[in-house]
Amino acid sequence: MSTPQPAAPTRSARRQARPGPVRRILRVVLALIASLIAFLDGAIVLGAWIPAIPKVGVIGPVLGGQYPFHIALLALVGLGLGVLAWRSGLVHWGRTLTALTAVSAAFALVIGAVQYATASKEHTRISFGEVITQLAYPDAVPDDSPTYAKRDGEKLKADLYLPKAAQTRSGKVPAIVLAHAGGFHTFDKSDLRGTARWLADHGVAAIAVDYRLARPDRPTWDKAPQDLVTALRWTEDHAGHYGIDPNRISLGGMSAGGTLALDAAWRLKNGTIKAGDGRAPEPPHSVVGFYPGTDVTGMWQRDVAGTRRAAELFTGGTPEQHPDRYHAVSPTTHVTAGLQPTLLVVGDRDRSASPTTIDDLADALRAEGVDTTVKKLPFAEHAFDDAYGSLTSQTSRQILLDFLTR
Repeated sequence: MSTPQPAAPTRSARRQARPGPVRRILRVVLALIASLIAFLDGAIVLGAWIPAIPKVGVIGPVLGGQYPFHIALLALVGLGLGVLAWRSGLVHWGRTLTALTAVSAAFALVIGAVQYATASKEHTRISFGEVITQLAYPDAVPDDSPTYAKRDGEKLKADLYLPKAAQTRSGKVPAIVLAHAGGFHTFDKSDLRGTARWLADHGVAAIAVDYRLARPDRPTWDKAPQDLVTALRWTEDHAGHYGIDPNRISLGGMSAGGTLALDAAWRLKNGTIKAGDGRAPEPPHSVVGFYPGTDVTGMWQRDVAGTRRAAELFTGGTPEQHPDRYHAVSPTTHVTAGLQPTLLVVGDRDRSASPTTIDDLADALRAEGVDTTVKKLPFAEHAFDDAYGSLTSQTSRQILLDFLTR
């Protein structure tokens, strides 16, 4: 007895099984969007993990290192779209997208986990609300903005961020004079407003200062360090008025500002720099460099992310043209015994101020018996604190606070 064969599907049944044109277009659109997300997320995560890869190794640490949870969330959106494409009939395409976005999300979350572990090690109280929402500098208004000097026809101003109440028994608080980043020729003190306000809220007065910026017709290798010396003297002179402990004033900066801070602080300690006018200030209590250039000649030679142009604007030419200028403004030149305690902070993915140059400087300082602290932040590129709420930014602020108040 023969087995009855199933009836062939009718024409109407086949028509119902096949998706209509609108559905076909919609699933392709979903797959294309998921493909774009998979490509972007995959490139960012790959670059964050393997920065040696050309191009993606540049953008990966910047985005993946500062926004790992945002990257993971975007990958999960792509994963959901990939699943929808898969279930709607684009099986191979959908499966591939689902796999790629799942892997991207996982590796982005691992970045966040590693950075969180570092934050915990540094006893940082992480605000995940800030991690998600505070993507750039926050709005912060200084408590005072006096002019600390007039040079070359321009007013040099300082933004003061002050604690609301004294944090020490004497009623005086520690302070730090901060120089901004910008390759010696751009940006201003307002870039420091987030860090400065946070320090003030935690008991440290922060004085963010402008200094003369280099132009093609005005190198500032001999001017900008002098401006920091003047700003430090102004802070010492007005310490009593602002409730600052004059014996606990530090000098620090970010990137080019860190280079200037190290240079000025150590030259004051060595007695190799004098005030442009009037008396020289007391050397700062300690010095801080966030991802600083340690050797301006090395900046010119590596030529990474505009460092050669910055060095030439700052000095007025090349190392061959002005070897004495390059020598004078490089922190490595001024390493001697007896320097003040030094904090150096750098991202382990930094191309401009590479961790190797920071380690070399730290080794030279320690060989001279200088109290030197080096902190390397994982998956962090240059200017990692631009994203104010990022894990690395929050961690770096805690590191700075602990150093200034220890």
